[in-house]
Amino acid sequence: MVFYCILDAVRGEPKLPDGPTRLPPYFPVEPAGCESHAQKLFSCLTDEATSRARDMEKAGFHKSYFDDVKVHVDEKAAQIAANDPTLPQPGDNPLDVCRTQIAFYQRCCDRELKKRKNWMLTEPFRVQEEYRYQKNVSP
Repeated sequence: MVFYCILDAVRGEPKLPDGPTRLPPYFPVEPAGCESHAQKLFSCLTDEATSRARDMEKAGFHKSYFDDVKVHVDEKAAQIAANDPTLPQPGDNPLDVCRTQIAFYQRCCDRELKKRKNWMLTEPFRVQEEYRYQKNVSP
């Protein structure tokens, strides 16, 4: 544990690859040893990133998760956002405000999830049939 703290101090701040900021595929996991990085990331996501995403939704600049859903841009809100640099702009990513926390979380999780004490967090689990969503529900 102390060795990794020294190693992280020598390496410096981790960098995410260029491109859009994304959460790792194992995101909601909080492995032993990464509690502080996970809590910093969770607090950033709940405070800054969420408020940024809500501002983008109000302005109509958000993107839909589904491909077949078209998002309509409110022209009045778009003009207001274009004049005010503090408001989000089209093409902004709300996760960009948490980019450094995501990088620290990802570096820590990549290292800690390989350890035996955290293996259980990466294994898939089976959901019982009564808790699954039903595809064809008849009234």
